[in-house]
Amino acid sequence: MYGDEATIRRILTELGDTWAVVGLSTNRSRAAFGVARTLQRFGKRIVPVHPKAETVHGEKGYASLAEIPFDVDVVDVFVNSDLAGPVADEAVAKGARAVWFQLGVVDEAAFERTRAAGLDMVMDRCPAIEIPLLR
Repeated sequence: MYGDEATIRRILTELGDTWAVVGLSTNRSRAAFGVARTLQRFGKRIVPVHPKAETVHGEKGYASLAEIPFDVDVVDVFVNSDLAGPVADEAVAKGARAVWFQLGVVDEAAFERTRAAGLDMVMDRCPAIEIPLLR
């Protein structure tokens, strides 16, 4: 398992409420759209990160993590597994406190690098499934 229950709970309840959602666009048919909405319903501030830098769910978008002019707590990654490792590295450079790879996004080397850098990390899970279970 790539993220034990204690790590999942800590990320969802203790590490802060600003979540950069990488891969989030205005495309309603993409999983990121619904997951971001669920995070908002549970009190998280979402920050869309997508090359188009679109405003989504009322939040201004940015083309990359580096362009976000404020701190983010968690980087939620909705990109192909082949692209996820560099995003995790960007999250470390940005000073995020945790990285969350969505269902189906797996990069074991990135998981190890991110954990070695001192960040909490969850991989191949979905916060929209996990967060309601905490209540």
